[in-house]
Amino acid sequence: MKKLVSLLLTGILALGLLAGCGASGNGKDLAGTTLKIGASPAPHAEILGVVRNLLEEQGITLEIVEFTDYIQPNEAVESGDIDANYFQHITYMNDFNAEQGTHLSSVAEIHYEPFGIYAGKTASLDALPDGAQIGVPNDPTNGGRALLLLQEQGLITLPDNAGLKPTVLDITGNPHNFEFVEMEAAQLPRSLDSLDIAVINGNYAIQAELDVNDALAIESAEGTAGTAYVNVLTVKEGREDDPAIQALVQALQSQEVKDYIAENYGGAVVAVF
Repeated sequence: MKKLVSLLLTGILALGLLAGCGASGNGKDLAGTTLKIGASPAPHAEILGVVRNLLEEQGITLEIVEFTDYIQPNEAVESGDIDANYFQHITYMNDFNAEQGTHLSSVAEIHYEPFGIYAGKTASLDALPDGAQIGVPNDPTNGGRALLLLQEQGLITLPDNAGLKPTVLDITGNPHNFEFVEMEAAQLPRSLDSLDIAVINGNYAIQAELDVNDALAIESAEGTAGTAYVNVLTVKEGREDDPAIQALVQALQSQEVKDYIAENYGGAVVAVF
């Protein structure tokens, strides 16, 4: 009986050691892994610079691929050329899936960038002349977001059922006959000199070194804007539970990243985790 108990204890200890080795091995499985992530130059690639240092401690190499448009980074995730991207808000991603037939999935909510109205030839909203030219993004999601902000400021009127994607054709009230100049979102900061005002995405405002505190108006983080336009980490469907992706999520939602955002963007980027 003593021999039997001894053998059983030995077996249990051996299994425990093997289990321990297995857990340790799983913890080291990601060492040597490389993740390729698409991002807009600012603030996304800048934030990923903090994440890269955190992942290096786990033996994971983060390769940041910068894109300056909103199409290619999603196509690259869909094709598998990159592992994930971090540049877009959830509403844009959902619309992209619906329109392009892609299979993109959000795995984490990271931050919110308030849209802003910035001065061009006209220094204030009150000084806008009749027929003023107002620059807005030409993609449906961000164009609609711009019009909603203009309505909040009393410059135009939209139908009650406009939803999140109204177009200039939906405008029901434009008493000052403003002209809406639709262009690629990235071009708006460069075109301010030729426009009276422009409604600009947060990331492009940051890249152009526009100070959100100088904006003539910005969205409130309260309510629809703060949830409908939260920026997300995106992967292709089926990779949500990939251990390397989950390690990336944990690093992106770390206190180090939250502190970096608070210290470097002056309210132009707001962490949501």
